Amino acid sequence: MSAVVVGVDDSENGLRAVEWAAAEAERRSRPLEILHAFVWPLLGVPLGPAPGGPPEGGLRHDAERILNTAVTRARVVAPGIEVTTGLPEAVPVNALLSRSRQAGLLVVGSHGLGEVGSLLLSSVGARLRAEAACPVVVVRGHVTPKGPVVVGVADHDESEALLAFAFAHASRTTNALTLAHAGGGPAVPEHDLGTWRERFPSVTVGQERLTGRPGKALARPASGASLLVVGSHQRHGLRALLQGSVSQAVLSHATCPVAVIRVF
Repeated sequence: MSAVVVGVDDSENGLRAVEWAAAEAERRSRPLEILHAFVWPLLGVPLGPAPGGPPEGGLRHDAERILNTAVTRARVVAPGIEVTTGLPEAVPVNALLSRSRQAGLLVVGSHGLGEVGSLLLSSVGARLRAEAACPVVVVRGHVTPKGPVVVGVADHDESEALLAFAFAHASRTTNALTLAHAGGGPAVPEHDLGTWRERFPSVTVGQERLTGRPGKALARPASGASLLVVGSHQRHGLRALLQGSVSQAVLSHATCPVAVIRVF
């Protein structure tokens, strides 16, 4: 059973990501796996208590404390789910990418301490968006549980993957979906929506035409959304992701959690 995997660091934003991931695991009836990448052994630094210091000190104890706190926060949100933890000895981005190959969803916070904390503007975020083997959700801004799911569709080729994720999530949450498109026509032709409406009859669908650059334009309908869903184009490569792709721009401007779906 594919787990919802969340990376956590020693920050409140990381714990908010854990809470979002726990709620999503409950919605999906999936286990939750909480990871804290333990990079210190790779650097050869002492991991135990300092000489003469308290026995509960040391880097390894701090890492275990982070995981224990995260488990407590997860169980408050979703007491019935299965929760496991991992303390991989790896650089955070490598640990997350490795685990994404078996995960159903990878969740991270938008900023905090450590390498995962530089997600928005660093190569870490670009690598997760470009290389993760499953969808990635970045929990940032305000979480509005009753807001619609907004999906930004740039072209017809990418719509299937985005609609599959967005409709499924909307059906588990608010049953409201907004298709947002920057261009002259509707976001998705009505005949392309027929199958999705039949598969998810409880989801109400609206469309919104945007003007301006897609990254900034999507921030407007996402201001009251529970989740914004966008694509990350593999054909553009890592350089394009770093230099201002739509997904990067959305992560810089959105005020709600953002799901990034790889589009080939």
